[in-house]
Amino acid sequence: MATKKKGKKARARKPVAKKKPAPKKAVKKPGKAPAKQLAAKVVAKAAPAHNPWKDYADALAREMNTTLRVMRAFPADQAHFQPHPRSGSAHQLFNTFGIEQGVALGAVNGTLDLASAFSAPRAETLAGAIEAFERNAGAVVAAARAASPAAWRRPQPFFTGPKQVGQLPAGAIASMMLWDQIHHRGQLSVYLRMAGGSVPSIYGPSADEPW
Repeated sequence: MATKKKGKKARARKPVAKKKPAPKKAVKKPGKAPAKQLAAKVVAKAAPAHNPWKDYADALAREMNTTLRVMRAFPADQAHFQPHPRSGSAHQLFNTFGIEQGVALGAVNGTLDLASAFSAPRAETLAGAIEAFERNAGAVVAAARAASPAAWRRPQPFFTGPKQVGQLPAGAIASMMLWDQIHHRGQLSVYLRMAGGSVPSIYGPSADEPW
């Protein structure tokens, strides 16, 4: 009998393990996005629209400085140099740089008049042409930095074919003037070598300015 009692007491002392309640499953509320997604939407709405004029202004400022280096390296006494009778002279090329920036300025401001832009006075000297180009290009950079994104698509008159004028987006016209500047700068660098000048670094080292 004593043995049985001891067994009962021993069994009574053992703690009874309590069952842990099953974890509640998270219930997703319909129609509510996670906080991170909502925050992303708020940021997207608050972010300003990309302005293509800023990229254009940065590119023009960079290329303008390179073009000025090539122009300033040209021998001042070789203004009338031309490698072929059908090629424009160095003097004509110098003036082209400034005239094109006048066109670009009209496009950015929405006041482009092709007749007046291309009939603007030409500088009589290379030094005068350099000054005109630097002044005009600087004005274009400043105007582009202040222009609204909508002005990039604003229609402006421009040549669309032989003796044809149509409407093109202002940004396309301004960009075309930048690309043409780069094109004529390459032409001038060839003139520069033939005229006896030293060709500076443009997009990389040159024979006269190695890296």
